[in-house]
Amino acid sequence: MPNSANALLLRMAPSIYGPTILFTLGQSALLPLIPVLAVHLGAGLGLSGIIASGLVVGQLAGNLPASWVVSRSGERVAMLLAAGVACVGALGIAFAPSLGILAVSVFVIGFAAATFGLARHSFMTTRVPFSFRSRALALIGGSHRLGRFAGPFLAAGLVALTGVAQSPVWAFAVCLALTALLVAFAPDPERVVPALTADDTAAEDVRTGVIPAIRAGGAPLTRVGGPAAILSGLRAVKDVLLPIWGVSIGLDPAQVALVMGLSGTVDFALFYLGGQITDRFGRMWAALPPTIAMAISFFALSLTHDVPGAVGWLIGCSVLIGIGNGLSSGIILTLGADLAPRAKPAPFLAAWRTLVDLGGAAVPLGVSALAAVSLPLAAAAVGGIAVLGAAGFARWIPRYVPRSRA
Repeated sequence: MPNSANALLLRMAPSIYGPTILFTLGQSALLPLIPVLAVHLGAGLGLSGIIASGLVVGQLAGNLPASWVVSRSGERVAMLLAAGVACVGALGIAFAPSLGILAVSVFVIGFAAATFGLARHSFMTTRVPFSFRSRALALIGGSHRLGRFAGPFLAAGLVALTGVAQSPVWAFAVCLALTALLVAFAPDPERVVPALTADDTAAEDVRTGVIPAIRAGGAPLTRVGGPAAILSGLRAVKDVLLPIWGVSIGLDPAQVALVMGLSGTVDFALFYLGGQITDRFGRMWAALPPTIAMAISFFALSLTHDVPGAVGWLIGCSVLIGIGNGLSSGIILTLGADLAPRAKPAPFLAAWRTLVDLGGAAVPLGVSALAAVSLPLAAAAVGGIAVLGAAGFARWIPRYVPRSRA
């Protein structure tokens, strides 16, 4: 099995993992530039933040239409379309004459990213065996982490080298072109990795609409998807709460960046180990312990803001959060793939990703509101939310996700 698993992962690298790294690298290089361009076009700080958040809004709005595209055109064509639409958005940002055009262009990139992500998720669901699915999807998570880690450094280097603020936009366009070339000219993954057979469903009996998919899989979607949305929110909130916490206890920007970089390094180092643990010991091991670890971290933060060793506590909690993030790499994708119907997974996965993305957007917003009142209160609230997520995983994963599948 290890040899067959490694062989399959290698066959998917040129058309799945490579494009994922390139797409995320370019997008992550672009993200820091969006507020800067908005300010240059006359936006205030608040409005520039709203425009930057259009990427998340576009992704939320794009999940459900993406299921229609993937179901009708196939994963490969859908990824090519997504790269093309994202390139249009990049050109819109590069030549935006007004804030309105800039906002629409950012939204379009988020919309395209939803299609790209869903196509890749659907492909992995229908073609990767259950026995090493988590490792395959953990590599997707690792590809994202690599792109997110390197993107801002690429943007900083390009701006410093060229002196042109828009240079990361063109870097994104180049990454999209390379992504399209890989998807188009690498061996067609839909041919070299044939779809798994589904002996318990007939393709003609499967409804492809999102609403029928939600109705058919409503209980597992909400009961397992709810804790998964919480985990998504925990991952997003750390990027908001930890830097604010560092500033509030007296760290300068460079020190805050070092703390976040340490957490991110631990996260990246453990992503594949998380996939191996999941495939060997079960999905629970990549969901429950990491969520508990994050709950402990945020509760500890809430009690240590004003103690003499506050900086050490922040570093320790950040590392523990990084461990939780790394060991849970790919688990949200894996659970969605486990629950989706084999014959036509795209509609269910669209609903799943929408629910998860809502959690990733809602939790940071709620915590940001609490942080305006009290940072320790916000951290304690995140810890409480993490406990709810852990309880949901403990209750519902054993019921809906089997240990093995034919």
